[in-house]
Amino acid sequence: MDLNCDVGEAYGKVAPFDEKIMMFLSSCNIACGFHSGDPLTIERTILMALKHKVAIGAHPSYPDLQGFGRRAMQLSKAELFACVRYQVAALKGMTEALGGRLCHVKAHGALYNMAAKNLNLATDFIDAVKSIDSDLKIFGPPKSQLQVVAQTLKMDFVCEVFADRRYEYDLSLRSRHLDYAVITDETEVLEQVRLMVLKKQVQTFEGNVYPIQAETICLHSDTEGAINLAKKIYQLLTQHEINISAP
Repeated sequence: MDLNCDVGEAYGKVAPFDEKIMMFLSSCNIACGFHSGDPLTIERTILMALKHKVAIGAHPSYPDLQGFGRRAMQLSKAELFACVRYQVAALKGMTEALGGRLCHVKAHGALYNMAAKNLNLATDFIDAVKSIDSDLKIFGPPKSQLQVVAQTLKMDFVCEVFADRRYEYDLSLRSRHLDYAVITDETEVLEQVRLMVLKKQVQTFEGNVYPIQAETICLHSDTEGAINLAKKIYQLLTQHEINISAP
């Protein structure tokens, strides 16, 4: 099982929580500057990931600094291609220049959620990634359009679930604009992880239980108590003799 986190979401320095949470991760998704991050932050975060032997992924978003990449945007195919290529190529080039290798790509925020449901957007996004490196893995929700397109285009897809987010009936993430979208209670987070990993199920916001495939677990570094949650998730997995490693 892979344990990942979105990192590098700061300016001019490594985000305060990233260094402490990195030791519990096997993969990380580094902001590419369009929702957060800047060249110095990106470089320092890459170096930190290399130090901890954490697999590095690009975390591209819509060009939305003001909205932290969480606002829905309608871009032309050409503009989306350029935005994705720009961000992923920058992460790939910087990682390689520092002696590492870019392993995967995970869209951020609105781009992630919209591409999960929109076939055309998922196709454009993955086409842009593939044009840079067809060996890059795509992180995304199981049974999403991203998974369908990745399989069609023969790109490796990694089914991602979230430790600290509530799910709707269609297994989409509950919108952050709604109450109770983020789970902050430690017991509830661990129970959700236990259910997803050990029983391959998830309980939705309405209380129904559905099957779900989990290959990588995401914990957000800005969730309250994230460092302690990462440690507890790491301990939970190891206690059940589950090897924590990148895909």
